[in-house]
Amino acid sequence: MKNIHAATARNIGRAAEVIQAGGLVAFPTETVYGLGASVYNPAAVARIFKVKGRPAFNPLISHIADVDFLPEYAQADARATALARRFMPGPLTLVLNRTDDNPAVDLACAGLRTISVRMPDHRVALELIRRAGVPVVAPSANVSTTISPTTARHVFDSLGENVDMILDGGACPVGLESTIIDLTGPQVVLLRSGFITREELEAFLNEKVVPSSGNPSAPKSPGQMLRHYATRKPLRMNAERAAADEFHIGFGAIAGDLNLSASGDLAEAAAHLFDYLRRADAQSRHPKIAVAPIPGEGLGAAINDRLTRASCK
Repeated sequence: MKNIHAATARNIGRAAEVIQAGGLVAFPTETVYGLGASVYNPAAVARIFKVKGRPAFNPLISHIADVDFLPEYAQADARATALARRFMPGPLTLVLNRTDDNPAVDLACAGLRTISVRMPDHRVALELIRRAGVPVVAPSANVSTTISPTTARHVFDSLGENVDMILDGGACPVGLESTIIDLTGPQVVLLRSGFITREELEAFLNEKVVPSSGNPSAPKSPGQMLRHYATRKPLRMNAERAAADEFHIGFGAIAGDLNLSASGDLAEAAAHLFDYLRRADAQSRHPKIAVAPIPGEGLGAAINDRLTRASCK
């Protein structure tokens, strides 16, 4: 694991130089670890798709370090600006119309005239982006469709030395990818559930947020593929009891072999989700996985979204 480095100021500076030179750096955010490259370097972005085995029609999220930069990068109207100032830095991604036709960002945007932007709420991520001096595209740092990484070791286990440098900033505190909303039309459309809930957005905007009815074969943002975050072993949801051949991930009063949150705290469950799925996948005693019922409201909607995609065949 020689490419894992503690996220010291010196190493963050080295990582910024790697990005400036066209390399790939995995780094922590509050959600999951991202695999970063300069949005303006098509060769580096193409390498992200290759390393991850990611379909080129699946767009990437650009990460910025300052909300004030948003209007220079995307068409941010009053609604987008208000959302950015309320929820950024934080686990919210905005899909906006692009400000120009710069062909350098076409691959990151999967050829779309829209761009996905967020500002991560993590010291290491923000310092890296600032020192790199460019927006950094950073999908989750793992092989496409597999379980997202929440530690530096998860990154190495998935991608090994295909990454030039892995910054180790500890475990990700949120542990679940960002909420994504589309602001390119008159209605706000929820493209991916996340830590910031639909209810929170509706309360702030004082308007309805409409669930996406998009085509998974032509996604407008990350996280819309039918099969995603997948375990190698078959996964069954809403399992109050496990069969003899199932490793049981519990929640609340359902103890299971591992419990996402014994107190029924959805934020704690979200933070544990991907790590526990990895542990269940790695154990050899049970060939299948069962997950206890998770309430469907609020953050539970995001957790169930990930489990649904993980269980899709």
